[in-house]
Amino acid sequence: MVTLPINDALPDLIAALKAHGRAVLQAPPGAGKTTVVPLAMRDAKIVPGKTVMLEPRRLAARAAAERMAQTLGEPVGQTVGYRVRGETKVSKATQIEVVTEGILTRMIQSDPELAGIGAIIFDEFHERSLNADLGLALCLEIAGALRDDLMLLVMSATLDAEPVAALMGDAPMITSEGRSYPVETRWLDKPMRKEDRLETATARLIEKAVSETEGGVLVFLPGEGEIRRTASNLNLPNNCHVHTLFGAMDFKAQRAAIQPADTGRKVVLASSIAETSLTIQDVRVVVDAGRARRARFDPGSGMSRLVTEKVTKAEATQRQGRAGRVAEGVCYRLWTKGEEGGLLPFPPAEIEAADLAGLALELAAWGAAPSDLPFLTQPPSGTFQEAQNLLQMLNILDKDGRITPHGETVSRMPLHPRLAHMLALAGKKAAPLAALLAARDPLARQAPVDLSLRAEAIADLKRFEQARPYQVNRGALHTIRDEAKRLARLAPETNDMSLAEMAALAYPDRIGLRRKGDAARFVLSGGKGAVLNDEDPLANERLIVATDLDGNPREARIRQAIAISEAEVRSLFADQISWEDTCAWSKRDGRVVARRQERLGAVTLDDRIWKDAPDDQLAKAMLDGVREIGLRPRPAALRFIARVELIRKAGHALPDMTEAALIDSIDDWLLPHLNGVKTSDQWKKFDILDALRAMLDWPQMQLLDKEAPAHFTTPLNRQIPIDYAGEHPEITLRLQEMFGQKTHPMVGHTPLKVTLLSPAQRPVQTTMDIPGFWASSYGDVRKDMRGRYPKHPWPEDPTEADPTLKAKRRS
Repeated sequence: MVTLPINDALPDLIAALKAHGRAVLQAPPGAGKTTVVPLAMRDAKIVPGKTVMLEPRRLAARAAAERMAQTLGEPVGQTVGYRVRGETKVSKATQIEVVTEGILTRMIQSDPELAGIGAIIFDEFHERSLNADLGLALCLEIAGALRDDLMLLVMSATLDAEPVAALMGDAPMITSEGRSYPVETRWLDKPMRKEDRLETATARLIEKAVSETEGGVLVFLPGEGEIRRTASNLNLPNNCHVHTLFGAMDFKAQRAAIQPADTGRKVVLASSIAETSLTIQDVRVVVDAGRARRARFDPGSGMSRLVTEKVTKAEATQRQGRAGRVAEGVCYRLWTKGEEGGLLPFPPAEIEAADLAGLALELAAWGAAPSDLPFLTQPPSGTFQEAQNLLQMLNILDKDGRITPHGETVSRMPLHPRLAHMLALAGKKAAPLAALLAARDPLARQAPVDLSLRAEAIADLKRFEQARPYQVNRGALHTIRDEAKRLARLAPETNDMSLAEMAALAYPDRIGLRRKGDAARFVLSGGKGAVLNDEDPLANERLIVATDLDGNPREARIRQAIAISEAEVRSLFADQISWEDTCAWSKRDGRVVARRQERLGAVTLDDRIWKDAPDDQLAKAMLDGVREIGLRPRPAALRFIARVELIRKAGHALPDMTEAALIDSIDDWLLPHLNGVKTSDQWKKFDILDALRAMLDWPQMQLLDKEAPAHFTTPLNRQIPIDYAGEHPEITLRLQEMFGQKTHPMVGHTPLKVTLLSPAQRPVQTTMDIPGFWASSYGDVRKDMRGRYPKHPWPEDPTEADPTLKAKRRS
């Protein structure tokens, strides 16, 4: 029997589980923890019931169960069995059951006490999948409230174990040192150039690895597209057999990739599916392209998208370990040793970046808020709220966030809540569509986005290929068909709905209306924008349902959609369609536009002029126009504002009339005066003085007129406006009008700045001391002005002359 590194840690692990019922096990890749620990716990007879072990992927779950069964010399389904989506191999004799992570949540929701289960093992917990985080939180709550005998073990290769151990009540941490075999790491001599394609560079590195080493080669790439393009770039010796390995492949093809090669060398191009819990036979070399694909969720758009990022140090270590499973190995990395220092230590937990609709539904079914459960990482509040909003839109949660009877039905279906909602209402006929929307696109990327094309291919592949020129991924199509059969067994009887109506049930927030005059651009009922390729046949449809978007928060590109009629939309969402009367400022038209609109969310199905819109609503809309155009006060209004600001700054309680303050409070002081103003031209003719004056009550006006009067009364009893906009209050008038003025004009205790004009209205003197001017420089002004304006009086002593605006009488 082969001795694996994990064997040295087994005594401490068994002792810890016996004493505490909980433990965290750290074991590097290749240590053998996945297939050895469950059997060791069984042999030690420490588990009071069945052991359930969680695996992040179906392939890993099957492979682990088969390996343990082989160790016992039994077929799968006896002592060791597995349960994954669409397939179960267990019996009454099964003591160890390997399941994918979502299965545990279903088991807990249907039986919170987990009757008959003595231990739960969370394998590869470092991946921090959403289901694993939720499963551990639920199990910790069950163990604390219902099952203090429930044994919990978290196993990982690269996990920061201390926070997990603390979450589990300071559970003991056990470490297994060393790998099965040492792995040499080789880096690039210099960084890749920006213009180099990942697939081309990876292909050249694979060729180099094949030429320098012996044994099987495992290559890590982000996803299927990169895998296929890299394969097409390879130029390998004839004895090399290339296999691909990614999640969308059927199990038979996946199994072929992990089996030993009959002859020659095996080269496996794999996604992250091969990182953990999986020993690929004969592999002695790893080529790591250094990229990982992750789902990112944008709560603003309500959409997820896959992004390709650099691997983290933990992921690189995990991948490197694949080379040391069966013999000494070599790991080639598509980056330099210097670049390695810039890698993040761990990937983000899925709960921090993923769509949380499923989590929100599970917690509602459990009757708990996120803060009620011991999550290692709490879900982001904004993303979780978006998820709850979606579930309320689908009538899965009520307005208080509690699960509805419809939500109870949906929660029992192993689908995203959108698709489960559709299946529950549309019935068995919707099963193929649910399976399609949950899977990868079976048509090549060059195919039109029309969802009905995919439905044709699923229904009759032979006829589709005869009638359509689009390439079909047969493996993906068969997977969809198999899943559709399984889902049909879970669905109620079929309701009579079209494909478009079914899609709209799942995506009520993605019903798109084509923008007027703008083919291929749509506004979605959820409020976001979406765009199609101009040449796509759906580009000119008035209404569509977008079932797949790239997640761009500004304007998402539509990758899958279907045309829908207005009658179908009205039939489905009659209770959500309503008339809304709107008055809004139109910047383009320069006026208030009053409309009556029939809407489904942000989609306007009917739009009419609102002829009898109330004056108050028109005025409110005009305020937006005022904000855009500006206040544009006339001179009298500007003087009034300046007076108020002068007195306010002196410490008196008057309204703030700075421009910013007036704009901020515009609803309060301007709105009552806007009746009849609906266009930019009307606003430009509007005088805001009366509205400003109305901001002051009677005592405030009295104070203003006393401390900062609007006018100065000249010796001729003429009122001259006082300008308060400058540093000093100022008046401007003809010099002759001030004859006889023996004191300087004042505002309160402040002297006025006086600008004296010639008969031609040109300034001849600016003074803040009229008596001083008469006594000094007036004489020089008189000499100059007498020659220029002989018809006007220029007395030697202006203090004794009568004020006048008239010229001398002819003799």
